[in-house]
Amino acid sequence: MRIRYRIDGVLHKAFSFNMNLHPAIVSRVKILSDLNIAERRLPQDGRTNIKFANKEIDIRVSTLPTLFGETVVLRLLDKSTQILKLEELTPFQDTVSILRKVIKRPYGMIFLTGPTGSGKTTTAYTLLNILNTIDKKIVTVEDPVEYYMKIVNQVQVNPKVGITFATALRHVLRQDPDIIMIGEVRDRETAEIAVHAALTGHLVLSTLHTSNAVGAITRLIDMGIEPFLITSSIICVAAQRLVKKICENCKVQYKPDMSYVNEMNIAPYMKAPDFYKGEGCPICKGTGFKGRLAIYEALLPDDDLRKLILAKADSNTIMEAAIKKGFRTLRQEGIRAVIGGYTTLEEILHATQDVE
Repeated sequence: MRIRYRIDGVLHKAFSFNMNLHPAIVSRVKILSDLNIAERRLPQDGRTNIKFANKEIDIRVSTLPTLFGETVVLRLLDKSTQILKLEELTPFQDTVSILRKVIKRPYGMIFLTGPTGSGKTTTAYTLLNILNTIDKKIVTVEDPVEYYMKIVNQVQVNPKVGITFATALRHVLRQDPDIIMIGEVRDRETAEIAVHAALTGHLVLSTLHTSNAVGAITRLIDMGIEPFLITSSIICVAAQRLVKKICENCKVQYKPDMSYVNEMNIAPYMKAPDFYKGEGCPICKGTGFKGRLAIYEALLPDDDLRKLILAKADSNTIMEAAIKKGFRTLRQEGIRAVIGGYTTLEEILHATQDVE
């Protein structure tokens, strides 16, 4: 029986126990999280919380039957953790300025996109925290509610009693909100309600599972949303990735593999490149990395891009048109992070390989 911790997105082996202990440990976790200990053939989801070092830790539990017994995943959330500031998410002030500018709009749709674990929810809460003032009514629909925010009305999705994203969103619109945050747009019904909310004077913030910013447009069209509704409602699509930061305690200069330099096409961005990495020390547990930062690509549709969307142009055509107008891709943002000495070439190559 193997226990691993995910630190900064990477799994590390922590303990190994005799397999004879596996049934007892799994049963104990199930009891704590109100799951059925007799059911070992079906996946189960639950949650519990513990107090540790004067902190309340919320734990989401997921079990999955495999060939040699159940595998259990625990997602830990420290409720006492403060919501970050935008400047703490990314070191690039021009990106921070774009995000601050779009959330000041009185209405419209803002999408945060990226794969699972890319930090979309953290960014969404950070933006909400900026908007959260006593003169605005903010309602969120989430699954689950990750952080508790003062003043904000937070709704927990519960399909067992009929509260889905779509049904909750319909009722939210009757609550006279100024700002709505939807945990995730998963289907056409939710997307349609969200888009119409954005068109009727609400600022709507949501997440979507696409690999890049332009992909959000084609994803919505695939869901059945009319292009004219998309062009009228969306004010920003920001795709993001989390990349590991070089440990400042053991940071050194190095010469990377030239194949990586060529693949990244980094030459146009710098004259005398200085590359850095972490050698590995006790502070970073020998990994060379400590902490993570977010890189963003922000697509702000203008009249020309809207015409392409209305014509149902493919992603590559929209992307090429956006780049001509100054749009920076995740790969280009990653190169900026490498030049700034925040992370390594290899890390950016790994984090952005699916968007090129």
